[in-house]
Amino acid sequence: MNKAKLVMFIYALAAILSMVGIGFSVSLIGVTGTEYDKAGIIGVIACVLVMCFIFMMAFKTKRKFKEQGLL
Repeated sequence: MNKAKLVMFIYALAAILSMVGIGFSVSLIGVTGTEYDKAGIIGVIACVLVMCFIFMMAFKTKRKFKEQGLL
């Protein structure tokens, strides 16, 4: 596996972890009681923003790697 594919694999893992974070935050909202509602909503918003940033960086990196002929 060359370095370019390893970098793209790391971006994919980061995106997966962000999606897991969204699911965990949604589950916090569904927990009985109201003390976790704010944390769940903030967590969902933060994970969505992080996921968008990860995808943006991954697509830029992929374009750069394709221009260099590494992918």
